[in-house]
Amino acid sequence: MKPAFLSPHHHNILSLQPMTYQQTVDYLFTRLPMFSRTGADAYKADLTNTIALCNFLGNPQTTFKSVHIAGTNGKGSTSHMLVAILQQAGYKTGLYTSPHLKDFRERIKVNGQLIPEAVVVDFTERTKDITEKIQPSFFELTVGMAFEYFAEQKVDIAVIETGLGGRLDSTNIITPLLSIITNIGYDHMNILGDTLEKIAAEKAGIIKPGIPAIIGPMLPETKQVFEKTAAEKNAPLYHAAELKQVTGWEYVQHKLKVAVASPHSNDQQSYLLDLPGIYQTKNLPAVLLAAELLHQEGFVITEAQVHKALSSVKQLTGLHGRWEMIQEHPTVILDVGHNEDGIKAILQQLELSDFNHLHIVTGMVKDKDVDAVLQLLPKHAAYYFTQAGIPRALPAAELLQKAIAHGLHGESFTEVNAALAAAKNAAAEDDLILVCGSVYLVGEVNR
Repeated sequence: MKPAFLSPHHHNILSLQPMTYQQTVDYLFTRLPMFSRTGADAYKADLTNTIALCNFLGNPQTTFKSVHIAGTNGKGSTSHMLVAILQQAGYKTGLYTSPHLKDFRERIKVNGQLIPEAVVVDFTERTKDITEKIQPSFFELTVGMAFEYFAEQKVDIAVIETGLGGRLDSTNIITPLLSIITNIGYDHMNILGDTLEKIAAEKAGIIKPGIPAIIGPMLPETKQVFEKTAAEKNAPLYHAAELKQVTGWEYVQHKLKVAVASPHSNDQQSYLLDLPGIYQTKNLPAVLLAAELLHQEGFVITEAQVHKALSSVKQLTGLHGRWEMIQEHPTVILDVGHNEDGIKAILQQLELSDFNHLHIVTGMVKDKDVDAVLQLLPKHAAYYFTQAGIPRALPAAELLQKAIAHGLHGESFTEVNAALAAAKNAAAEDDLILVCGSVYLVGEVNR
């Protein structure tokens, strides 16, 4: 990198030295509007900035193949399972996902490896002028960074997850080989609309003319929305749950064994997943169907590679926080479930788990429907209310007051590790401690 003092453009932001990685990330987090910190104000409801930024970068998104994934819940698990399969099949695979748990660089990976710190610094330096000019959001700039990195790395394929919605999401300038929409539920209603149909219409915005689209779990309210959009775009539409039917599942040593049948064939396969949340049975059909469609597109993927990949997603991709056990006696589980459907999935999982008493460490963000989530939480658990270290976090004391109104009992803590320590202190060996409610909260747990 050239010494920064040769460049006249940096005087208003930087000292004479090039930025360190930490300074760069601080700049990205604090200077650019960031949805995860501030909420809806940071959401840019059009693609103008992304198009301008990608033009400036030479439109890197046109140089690699991709799969595009949208949905309310299940995007992260679906994208990581698919990426694991592609990596296992020997393809150089990019993954763009959000938000991150610990390190900003988790958002941009190639073959499970984080984007190097030096690349983040260099990209941020090189785009300073256009950033000053167009004032992109944090997400818009990160999308540009990911696309350029995947192009430079000459990935064989990249799996790109939307940030929010679909139609107007910054990622929606790609023309993928395949679009996948996971589930549709109530989240970000202040931006996407207050009915499942409206939310589905936003997600359906990733369906492209002539490009196959896979729909994950099917809801009667949203089925028509997807069928109408696909028909208008002349895009082949696949309902994963009809084409890959989960016929049974069981637990085998902390792994989830899932049986899947394909109609019109006697073929039944059994997969062992290292992501043990029962909700993966809803994500798996779309992943398996995607692998088949990519195979038809010329990607050589064997059944053996699919099996091996699904049993080692965490190792291949570095995915965390999906019904993740970090300790036994007492059992400590982390799960990033945070909206109504996410919490319902967690409750279903709890019914299948063996424990004596339940301890829940939770924190939420202000712009979620906090009451809808609190209403679902079990009244018999001991609660440790806390907050993530972001402006959007609902203060723990406020969350405690709301929770009391819903008949939940507990104490408040200003930081998640203090709350977790109190829970461990109170828990017996055969108890279960669950940390959930916000991705940022789970990310702040010291492992």
